[in-house]
Amino acid sequence: MTAPPILANELLQRLPRTEIQIIRPKLELVPLPLHAVLSAAGKRIEYGYFINSGLASILTVLKSGKIVEVGLSGAEGFVGLPLVAGLKSSGGRVIVQVAGTAFRITAREFALALRRCPVLQQRLHRYTHEVASQAAQIAACNRLHNSRQRLARWLLMSQDRMKGPSVNLTQEFLAHMLGMRRASVSVALGHLHRAGMVTYVRGRTEITDRARLEATACECYATINGWRRLWLRESR
Repeated sequence: MTAPPILANELLQRLPRTEIQIIRPKLELVPLPLHAVLSAAGKRIEYGYFINSGLASILTVLKSGKIVEVGLSGAEGFVGLPLVAGLKSSGGRVIVQVAGTAFRITAREFALALRRCPVLQQRLHRYTHEVASQAAQIAACNRLHNSRQRLARWLLMSQDRMKGPSVNLTQEFLAHMLGMRRASVSVALGHLHRAGMVTYVRGRTEITDRARLEATACECYATINGWRRLWLRESR
């Protein structure tokens, strides 16, 4: 007999038994391949995704085709947040940045289940606020802080969401995500490497001194985490 998949998504963990019994049969564990598009700007949302492992980037896409990352979502989150407000289309693009898995649910089943799951609904409202606050803070970060600070903040946020020390991404992809030139990413990554905070080999970055990396990151990392901890306490 096959064991049920481990439920690592924080929004789904420790739900009341009645709510788990309502939502769990509607969930399908699916792989999240690298660079898969989970949500596209202006398109109808067919599915919501409770991420179980891996990492997704929340992107703003300009008419020129340029993209910039405004948020990250991992096992703490949900992709398809407009569905929580009863909306049907997405205002941005969400892509898989690090391959993993997710519990997928159709938009229709999600709407029906949410009406009967007040605890899950409250968690999703809180998470929607977290994502909005994260986007606002990252906008300020991209405008005001240097490439070294921004890269340190991004690496820490990614590690928090993946629960592991390493991230597999090329410098070119990092440049797209951070809205920086590739040369700037290379210089910033080189500094962090020489200072002994990270290692970087063939697109794989590993954090080796988290305390020093936190000290190097701008205030945005601590601010984002601080608000999240506060809202978690308040929601309980």
